Amino acid sequence: MNDASNVDWFERAARVIPGGVNSPVRAFGSVGGTPYFVASADGPYVTDVEGRRLVDLVQSYGAIIAGHAHPAIVDAVVEAAHGGTSYGAPTTREVRLAESIAAAMPGVDQVRLVSSGTEATMSAIRLARGYTGRDRLVKFAGNYHGHSDSLLAEAGSSVAQLAGGGGGVPGSAGVPMGAVEATTVLPYNCVPSLNDTVAAVIVEPVAANMGLVPPAEGFLEGLAVECARVGALLIFDEVITGFRAARGGAAALTGVTPDLVTLGKVIGGGLPVGAFGGRAEIMARLAPLGPVYQAGTLSGNPLATAAGLAALELLDEAAYAQLGRTARRLADGLSEVFDATGAPLVATTAGNLVGIFAGRRAPRDFTEAKTTDEALYARFFHAMLDGGVALAPGAYEVAFPGLAHTDAVIDEVVTVARSAAARAVEQRVVR
Repeated sequence: MNDASNVDWFERAARVIPGGVNSPVRAFGSVGGTPYFVASADGPYVTDVEGRRLVDLVQSYGAIIAGHAHPAIVDAVVEAAHGGTSYGAPTTREVRLAESIAAAMPGVDQVRLVSSGTEATMSAIRLARGYTGRDRLVKFAGNYHGHSDSLLAEAGSSVAQLAGGGGGVPGSAGVPMGAVEATTVLPYNCVPSLNDTVAAVIVEPVAANMGLVPPAEGFLEGLAVECARVGALLIFDEVITGFRAARGGAAALTGVTPDLVTLGKVIGGGLPVGAFGGRAEIMARLAPLGPVYQAGTLSGNPLATAAGLAALELLDEAAYAQLGRTARRLADGLSEVFDATGAPLVATTAGNLVGIFAGRRAPRDFTEAKTTDEALYARFFHAMLDGGVALAPGAYEVAFPGLAHTDAVIDEVVTVARSAAARAVEQRVVR
């Protein structure tokens, strides 16, 4: 495997990469300890540089849905690579991927491909402002829409562990007040009263970056009505839920059609990708047709589009039924374990995702989500890791069971969770 340990690699990484990682949550800062360095992955498993094989419920934070190194996706990438890795010119695959997205997502006539979820949300917001001629953006506390400046206020995911970040206040150093002055942050699951200064409302239709928080009854429907009333655009951030919650994402499940949708993760089959789309009249404001500029050298990359097309071909009706069963099996199994051990942990499921909240009741908004017992989650996380199961190293993330997680694999996770939950509770009592 490798002569160097995880500790060796982390120390080596820290000398040339800030914090030793290229995305903050990977540093294990909120759970403590040293991150494992992945050497390879296969199906539901990752293997670290020390040769330890782990059941992986991170799955690249949702970018992997069919399991690591799925043969159809690997073959598609290899075939594409033989034809070149980037051209700076249009390709047929990007047309086909855009067609697949437009055919599946409600209200999407046209799609612009980009290279990340952050780029997708940033561009969709610029487009909404250009289309409406307004500046103000409304977002919801605990929703994470990438790391562009105007969105780093009361954001979820690892941003939630930084100081500051209240409504209209940057959640990160280096973000000027001016960048968030036109951003209004409101409580999730509450329909706001808008006015004609609002260009857009952006929302995670299933919140998955403050733990797992489903939309309250009438919340998304109310947003659509209120946006229509004042002429603002409704943006669904489906970077996580797009092609995971259903083929048409959360929009298809809820019956609420947004004006714009942002996508990522699943549509790239594990390679860097993002997209945003909507009605033709709105998308026509983008350059080269309109005055809203957006561009990207690697947008529509041939390897990413090949992987994305291969991934989407695997997601038929039977696949979505399996994803739903697997998520429920995991959440039900964990719930039984938590009840049996008396662990103050809650397992929930929504949109084929599974949330683990360190508390007695699942949260309904960011205020409740921030009451999570991060120390308890850290103990449970490490007990699971010691037992051979990798969860996300942060209490605000979710689990991503996929097509490679068979019933036997899920049962293995639940078995490990039984001893892990008991250990986490015991350690809390001792301390």
